[in-house]
Amino acid sequence: MTPLAGDPKVLVLGLPRGGVAVAFEVARALEAPMDVFVVRKLGFPRQPELAMGAIASGGVRVLNESIIRQLGVRERDIEEAAEREGAELRRREDTYRQGKPPQDLKGRTVVLVDDGLATGATMLAAVRAARARQAGRIVVAAPVASPDAVATLKREADSVVSLMTPADFHAVGQWYRHFHQVTDEEVCDLLARES
Repeated sequence: MTPLAGDPKVLVLGLPRGGVAVAFEVARALEAPMDVFVVRKLGFPRQPELAMGAIASGGVRVLNESIIRQLGVRERDIEEAAEREGAELRRREDTYRQGKPPQDLKGRTVVLVDDGLATGATMLAAVRAARARQAGRIVVAAPVASPDAVATLKREADSVVSLMTPADFHAVGQWYRHFHQVTDEEVCDLLARES
């Protein structure tokens, strides 16, 4: 991503929580401003870590229809997950933004960053939400991603950057030496240091 360094149109957006920590470093390397872009995974009722879709600010919802059909997820379960995660999305927006409006994306080169991409559902929701907000160019970036997530995101983002796309990908955490859960306080601290 070094060709983006110093470009005044570049804006780095971290997907909380872990993506904000990675985005902070990306923004420093690119000498670009950073902000948060809140998305929430819609987990399966019996396997909350497995994404059946995701939602993003602005009312964007992405569903993995084939997995939903395959596992027989009911519409009611999807709506309950969307309602629950929508409330958490709004809580995080309030906590992280502290009254500040979101950045204007119109015509900008937006670098969407996460700490890893398993299914890619949350990132796909972020890409679609950034498009809806008229981002000029969208770059997806993550240290590690599953080959399936990269393939899916390449169809919608302008480019996808991942340092590793291992064939034996099972979970994001398996590719980190230390993979602690980033807290709301850490996200707020990084955002405050960015300002």
